[in-house]
Amino acid sequence: MKLSGKVAAITGAARGIGKACAKRFLDDGVKVVISDVDAGGLAATAAELGRPDALRTVVGNVAKRTDVDGLVATAVKEFGRLDIMVNNAGVARNRDILEISEEEFDEIIGINLKGAFFGVQAAAKQMIAQGGGGVIINMSSVNALLAIPALATYAMSKGGMKQLTSVAAVALAPHNIRVVAVGPGTILTDMVASSIYTSEDARKTVMSRTPAGRGGEPSEVASVVAFLASDDASYITGQTIYPDGGRLILNYTVPVKDK
Repeated sequence: MKLSGKVAAITGAARGIGKACAKRFLDDGVKVVISDVDAGGLAATAAELGRPDALRTVVGNVAKRTDVDGLVATAVKEFGRLDIMVNNAGVARNRDILEISEEEFDEIIGINLKGAFFGVQAAAKQMIAQGGGGVIINMSSVNALLAIPALATYAMSKGGMKQLTSVAAVALAPHNIRVVAVGPGTILTDMVASSIYTSEDARKTVMSRTPAGRGGEPSEVASVVAFLASDDASYITGQTIYPDGGRLILNYTVPVKDK
């Protein structure tokens, strides 16, 4: 249990990858504070995970700086410090690029990119104040590099996150704070079901460019997050690791079998 005794905060943790990260951290001996805008979902996840000795919840919207600051403050109040910050909260909308409204653009960028920026700032300030360094992990996507027009706002936000990770890693290195990102491929979450797997044809299209031949599990992403948070990754900063089933190395499509 290489992370035992650490304290972590995770945004967007009511379900999916954030929830899986919380479970993995708890299993590894980490004290965890999870946040989400969905109060009901957050409460249900906390009840499912159990561990009232090591888990706290904070309802908040990452697009609001005060809510992100409150998440970090809760970690410090409840557990004394913050060692790991996972900026996971994110949303996607499947929309023709010509139909994206100003309000929708602001919503996606506000949650996915601005929210991560607030998380980097809040976590870094606390880590510097307490001393000893820390790790900040941003949840990116293969869409930081791939151009999928139907997910234009999501792709733009993740492209920005790639640079956020890079510049923050350089800026915070003198404080012994590593900043890294994880860029999943198609992971079997509610968000994928609502914005990507919109039909059987859509699923086949995604699988035709996924050599592994399947969608990933949230727990598989959580394993990468746990590695990056540990001292095993002590010489990794500014990088994005892509658990994508081979998606980014593929320059042709592969046959897909019917279920």
